[in-house]
Amino acid sequence: MMLTPLHNGLSVGLRLATILLLTGLSARAQQIGIPVGADLAEAGQPAEDSVVVRLVTFYPGSEPFEVFGHTDIRVTQGDADYYFNYGVFDFTSDGFVWRFVMGDAEYMCVAIPSAYARTGMEGRRMVEQELRLTQPQARRVRDYLVANALPGNNTYVYQYLGDNCSTRPRDIIEMALGDSLEYAVPGKAVTYRDIMSHYSRNYPWEQFGIDLVLGSGLDHQIDARERMFIPMLLMEAVDSARVTAGGKRLPLVRRTEVVVDASEQGTVLPPTPWYLSPLAAALLAALAAMLLSWRDWTRVSVSRWFDTLVYGVFGLAGVVVWFLVFFSVREATSPNLNAVWANPLLLLIAVCQWVGALRRLTLTLHGLNLAAVVLLALCWPFQAQVANVAFFPLMAVSVIRSASYLAVWRKSRGAAGQ
Repeated sequence: MMLTPLHNGLSVGLRLATILLLTGLSARAQQIGIPVGADLAEAGQPAEDSVVVRLVTFYPGSEPFEVFGHTDIRVTQGDADYYFNYGVFDFTSDGFVWRFVMGDAEYMCVAIPSAYARTGMEGRRMVEQELRLTQPQARRVRDYLVANALPGNNTYVYQYLGDNCSTRPRDIIEMALGDSLEYAVPGKAVTYRDIMSHYSRNYPWEQFGIDLVLGSGLDHQIDARERMFIPMLLMEAVDSARVTAGGKRLPLVRRTEVVVDASEQGTVLPPTPWYLSPLAAALLAALAAMLLSWRDWTRVSVSRWFDTLVYGVFGLAGVVVWFLVFFSVREATSPNLNAVWANPLLLLIAVCQWVGALRRLTLTLHGLNLAAVVLLALCWPFQAQVANVAFFPLMAVSVIRSASYLAVWRKSRGAAGQ
């Protein structure tokens, strides 16, 4: 899934290319006296004027937003040759980040001339699959894409699972072929999280973020069509699909061309060293929590600076998680059990412990946090949502520090009573 920032100059150029595509295809047809929607093959026109549709797959890139790959649809007719890209967005548009978080970000379908189709994709494996479409089916795809790429008609609300640069081409192919299309039965049962974890395996911090903000909606088994939200999986599904043509069951792919014969792993970076992973950071935090808690117990004092850091970070993470759970319409953000151990109320602990008059409130908050996180950890194995392995040491940090605060307070009360 290509998430390419669209700068103003490029935006104008690509919008112009879209208009040129429409006029180019129309002009080509008009030169021979046939409307765009007419059957060129049946009119006896030469083969080069036939419409050819190819599914184009770019393998993962090195940037975190490129690790899931990207899909285009290439349409050629005579001299006209364009790649239709549903993964373009304008990062500089007003409120884009806010609308993306809210689940209302608009992406665009842009027709890109073949000379520029690989811009930003350098070094990435590129595969084109020519689809076995009749001319009426191919023209239907062409006409739909041309209309969909026109300025004013080329935006859609992006969803990372159900409506992206990979699912849009899937839907267009299905629209053209109808009931004649049949996918192969998928193999091993998988979930969205399984697939996303596989492609982001060299980027553990990205996977940590995905696991934090996306809840149990990622953890149900998905069918053949749902798997196609990943471009490489769409490519594999198309490769094994069959269609009815001339009364026969034939492969959907007429021919495959590896345009850029690069690594099938894409250009992803090498695996992140274990000592720089979220798990390593979480274990280090848990060790620090245990050592400081022992020190606090022996000195009958609380390391408030550490608790402010811990609960401040957890609380800020909780603001994001709770916002996505209760306000965003993004897919799979609710329900999310991480809203228990990462929640905004922890920000009160970070602040209130410095105010003596709020001691009772601080004790209450620590008690509630201790009970909630312990209960969550005990119940986690019996529910559907899969946790990132780094979450458990982090939950341990929260439990240890809340228990330590309560224990030190009791000890200080006992000492004062003597």
